[in-house]
Amino acid sequence: MPAKTTAKKAAKKKASAREQLTEYRRKRDFKKTAEPEGGTKRSARDAKKLEFVIQKHAATRLHFDLRLELDDVMKSWAVPKGPSADPSVKRLAMQVEDHPMEYNTFEGTIPKGEYGGGTVMLWDRGWYEPEKGEGEDGVREGLKKGDLKIIFHGKRMKGSWVLVRTRGWGGGGGSGDKPSWLLIKHRDEHVEPGDALVENHRTSIVTRRTMEQIGGATKEKVWHSNRPAEDDDGAPVRKTTISVAEARAARARAAAKAAKDE
Repeated sequence: MPAKTTAKKAAKKKASAREQLTEYRRKRDFKKTAEPEGGTKRSARDAKKLEFVIQKHAATRLHFDLRLELDDVMKSWAVPKGPSADPSVKRLAMQVEDHPMEYNTFEGTIPKGEYGGGTVMLWDRGWYEPEKGEGEDGVREGLKKGDLKIIFHGKRMKGSWVLVRTRGWGGGGGSGDKPSWLLIKHRDEHVEPGDALVENHRTSIVTRRTMEQIGGATKEKVWHSNRPAEDDDGAPVRKTTISVAEARAARARAAAKAAKDE
């Protein structure tokens, strides 16, 4: 009985997903942005593996967002230069506000003028686990210690990595500042030199589009329908864009030619 009572008290103390997303919601106007508001819980059947996602984000500055599932939200870090699979390279990872689970499927554009305005690509996703096991408890303990050793099971992020908290804190001032970390690859069979990891993979893991294609899917641009050669990710290597005026002129020429041939 005492053990059950203790467990209930611990459960009550744990913040709900909605409470953890207070800062996330405060920064966004969901009437203007297509980003998810969040609040959905995963079923027990779906919660066997902890999800992760990395999004390439062209906001004020191009960076990568690393998100790790924990307690029904995605713990998030902005990694300015993106992950490096080279153990000798330490990447700065600035912790930011928690994001909703639904963000794991978000790819598109955030309107200019909104928080984080710019293009968002789903660069990689999969599941992860703490190196020593113990599931979410192991992740919580690693975050608390500032030394989170995890194994990624993604298409691009693979093997053993560590997030190490530094003595620095996020910029901007105020009580909302969060600590900075370093993202470092451990030596294993998935090591790659320098920036090879981000340089070799420039397309969406889901749609196979480039950043230009994702951000260019607006009213002032149209895409040619011809399908070019594909890269090692199965994505188009090159795709030409033309303006709306040029597209209309091309259609007019085609119509005139068709009429002449008749």
